[in-house]
Amino acid sequence: MNFEKFFRVVSYAAVLCGFLSLWVSGTFGLLGTGLFLAVLVTGWFLEDSRWQISEKLGTTLIVLALPAYYFAWRYRLIHLYNDEAAVAGILARMILSLTAVKLLQKKSDRDWIFLYMMSFFEVLLAAGLSISALYLASFLAYLLVMVCAIIAFEIRKTSRSVERKIAGEEKPKPADEIGSKTIFPVRRLPSTATALIVFTILLATPLFFLLPRVGGAGFGGNQNGLATSSGFADTVKLGGIGRIQQNNEIVMRVKLEGNAESQQDLYFRGIALDTFDNRSWSKSKTSLKAPYVKGESDVIQVDYPANRENISIQTIYLEPLDTPVLFVLPRAVGVQGGFPIIYKDPYGGLSFSRGYERISYKVLSDRSLPPVSQLRADDQPYTADVWSFRTLPPLTDQRIVDLASQITARASNRYDKARAIESYLQNSFGYTLEQKAGGADPLADFLFNVREGHCEYFATAMAIMLRTQGIATRVVNGFHGGEYNDAADVTVVRQRNAHAWVEVYFPKEDAWITFDPTPFSEEEDAGAGTGITGKFNKYLEALETLWIQYFVAYDDQGQRSLARSVRSGLMDYQAAVASFSARVEAILSGLLADLRGDKGLRASAIAAAYTLGCLSGAVLIVLFLIWIYRRVRRLELGRRLRRRFLGEDDIVSVDFYDRMQRILSERGLSRETFQTPLEFAYSTGIDETVRITEKYNRVRFGKKGLTSEERATIESWLTDLKQRK
Repeated sequence: MNFEKFFRVVSYAAVLCGFLSLWVSGTFGLLGTGLFLAVLVTGWFLEDSRWQISEKLGTTLIVLALPAYYFAWRYRLIHLYNDEAAVAGILARMILSLTAVKLLQKKSDRDWIFLYMMSFFEVLLAAGLSISALYLASFLAYLLVMVCAIIAFEIRKTSRSVERKIAGEEKPKPADEIGSKTIFPVRRLPSTATALIVFTILLATPLFFLLPRVGGAGFGGNQNGLATSSGFADTVKLGGIGRIQQNNEIVMRVKLEGNAESQQDLYFRGIALDTFDNRSWSKSKTSLKAPYVKGESDVIQVDYPANRENISIQTIYLEPLDTPVLFVLPRAVGVQGGFPIIYKDPYGGLSFSRGYERISYKVLSDRSLPPVSQLRADDQPYTADVWSFRTLPPLTDQRIVDLASQITARASNRYDKARAIESYLQNSFGYTLEQKAGGADPLADFLFNVREGHCEYFATAMAIMLRTQGIATRVVNGFHGGEYNDAADVTVVRQRNAHAWVEVYFPKEDAWITFDPTPFSEEEDAGAGTGITGKFNKYLEALETLWIQYFVAYDDQGQRSLARSVRSGLMDYQAAVASFSARVEAILSGLLADLRGDKGLRASAIAAAYTLGCLSGAVLIVLFLIWIYRRVRRLELGRRLRRRFLGEDDIVSVDFYDRMQRILSERGLSRETFQTPLEFAYSTGIDETVRITEKYNRVRFGKKGLTSEERATIESWLTDLKQRK
């Protein structure tokens, strides 16, 4: 390939990869993407034409662009999400504008360096805006083409400098006059760049896993976090969860260990609410939060397990949210994460002081439940401390009381009454995300007029109807279910999985039991899709999960876990070595005892024969390996494999001359230090030696390659030389 063309290809590819890294982060829409790609293509076709803008005009445009973008940011002329995103968005647009100017300009060496720097800044900026696995792909592509571009740039620059010195020129030649007729071995440069990248990765990987971490798991593109506060605040209006469900953004990824039971019927508890005023739920005890501080152990214990056999461990990778709530499977007994303190409210909800960053944490939950027979037999009276969970709204429609009494008429205990109302709501009402119920009493409107709604209305209806029967209840907001990705072994929970359900208190068992009166809906159970698209999305999501798990969210907790794994592996290895050594020692001791005749002459003879056989076998194996080594060396398989798989260049393949010298040396003909190769060849008086030396001079000093026919001819000469007496 023409060297100058190759240089432009890799340079433009570096600029494109820099843009792609920003595009993956979602910084640019369709219009911005189209404009930049149009400029990139236009710049390529305008190279070395009179239509390129001058260096003076390009410099002027760049100087004017800097204050223009400052004023655009200062006076909010470009609409962006928020102040934090505005800084990154304005900076990204300014970098691309400067790059576009340089692409359309006549370029000197410093202009190419400017383009390389702009692409580097784009990749650096995108690193803080995206956690997508696609960014990793764009980054690796950027590394490859950028290394190629820098090497090509240095070759181009050095070549021009050498040619100027040889020609005695004072001014540099134009770019189109340098290397225009040079044939450049393009395939060697990408392989060299790949080797450099692999070496860098091998060197950097231990540092990544060993260096201490600071901050959260990346701040991401949405600086204010996903909007979930409407469903997870201290006061939640009816419809708050419904608004969250209309979004498909990912909230968290959950990896389950231990007694995880089902991957589908999962309830990730967020907050619990106890007071209803006909329009909204709230907490009556907002100020009572108990702090739990991290001690010597990494795990912050927030409760005590009743049954250690039913402990479920969840590792949760939580996206930036606008709520401090920690989502867990009930009942959480311990939390491990990168926070020094956790708060637990009287309703079992966990929270912490957070910024708007991604976090990862591990939760230990006791998912054991009392047997149904014990729940049915629980008739212990409620105490005064649960009065808020039995309080009705100020104005409760009498029809709600009558309906609850009618449904539970045949039930004789709290558990059966709860199941009766749960079943009635599941089978007699419809599910919809539309906000249909309203008026002064939306709950009554839902039960007696609209008869369809989303999970909040079902949970509210069940909680209030049970309270009319004197049963303590509370409404819980969180997330239910999710998409299980078997490729990554994680459950992906989205905003549309937001859910509300009911917890009923059984005082004798001191347990809050989950009931879900919401009927099944296809909207709630929408999966990731089927067919080729679904499989592609599944594996893409798995790749992104691994990227987040091992890179984005890798923190000091992960480092400690890695250290424990390495230490455990070393201990297992030491134990295995010690066990093997003990077995070998026992075998050798028994063999030595037999050789001494401790067990009689027959045993001694058998031991001697066995020992002799083992030694003979070992000697034969060593001799066989030596024969194989010599055979491989004689056939020169290593050189052939290098040429076959690594593309060894014939220009530097002059080993046939060394083989010729070894053959002659075995026959007493050695080259003196004062002799040139050709002088030595003529002094031998052997035609094959002269011919091989001429080929050597042509390859070594004439930079000429060998054809396959020439290589075969040289091999035949070497064979004749070996057979010559």
